[in-house]
Amino acid sequence: MLSTASVHEALADARAATLDLIAPFTDAQLESQFTPLMSPLVWDLAHIAAYEDLWLGHRHGGLPLLRPELAAMYDAFETPRPVRGALPLLDTAGAHAYLDAVRERSCDVLERHGPGDGTLVELVLRHELQHTETMRQALELGGMDGYEPVDPAPLPGDPLEMLAIPAGPWRIGAGPAGFAYDNERPRHIADVAAFRIGRRPVTTASWLSFTEGGGYERREWWSDEGWAWKEEYDITHHAARAGGDPSAPVCHVSWFEADAFARSLGARLPTEVEWEKAATWDQKTRQVLEGLTGSVWQWTASEFTGYPGFVAHPYREYSEVFFDRGYRVLRGGSWATATRVATPTFRNWDLPERRQIFAGLRLAMDG
Repeated sequence: MLSTASVHEALADARAATLDLIAPFTDAQLESQFTPLMSPLVWDLAHIAAYEDLWLGHRHGGLPLLRPELAAMYDAFETPRPVRGALPLLDTAGAHAYLDAVRERSCDVLERHGPGDGTLVELVLRHELQHTETMRQALELGGMDGYEPVDPAPLPGDPLEMLAIPAGPWRIGAGPAGFAYDNERPRHIADVAAFRIGRRPVTTASWLSFTEGGGYERREWWSDEGWAWKEEYDITHHAARAGGDPSAPVCHVSWFEADAFARSLGARLPTEVEWEKAATWDQKTRQVLEGLTGSVWQWTASEFTGYPGFVAHPYREYSEVFFDRGYRVLRGGSWATATRVATPTFRNWDLPERRQIFAGLRLAMDG
């Protein structure tokens, strides 16, 4: 059970990480939208405040919204990313003031009501931690002046070295105790055939070998949808990877590219059930698998959908509206992912053409 003191500390730490990230940038940078794929960073700041006010101040504390007139503008489903740069957003000073005012109310609510069962506190806390990573994506994608791109730490070794996982049923998903997102539940038994999975994520050196070996020209290595995407957008290589550390996991690759890379080696992407079984296998196995978290997100072969018996909680827009719409599941967690978020059962997702996420891949094979 979370104590009020530990909640205050965790919320303060998350806020410090957010503010440290944006500290080097000018108001003009924070208020600009460099690509319709990502929000202006000032939108993220006010969105963090609005979300916290909704769930801690309003839902947990029973208070009216602090700024009800802002609710629609900072609702991710009311205002999709491409339009956010044209909205009359709070400026940087206004966003900071909103964050501070909401946090003051949240602290008062926690003092009066305590953290309850911890669900709404964790929802708010992890939401901010996830947005800090999203803001890093925007900084890198936009090539923001003053932002130094970060490469994942090197993981030397053969990315084709495989670990065998035996066939058999396995419990998948989060158990009933503690915090988990709705899409991680209910925990259920999945029958898993024997498979092999890469001991480490694919490296930049291996990716460059794929590129130099005709990876973006060999039609037989691409799915129909992936080839159509590559042709439509004239994707011929991955320029951002050319200067990376060759022994570091390759990063910023789309699912289409990851799938083609795996096919080029007679391998495939693991299903998310395979990934989770490997990640939650015995302690000896977990020690052998490198880069499960803290390196790059890892694309899986699985489409994002609900587990059998799924129930939306506490709102359907977190997961359910994305089910069965072509989104692919990513597992693990990147160097930018908070450890509080990167659990073995956490399910991330994105569209197969997306490159902005800190994503790479780990190979798998049958048997």
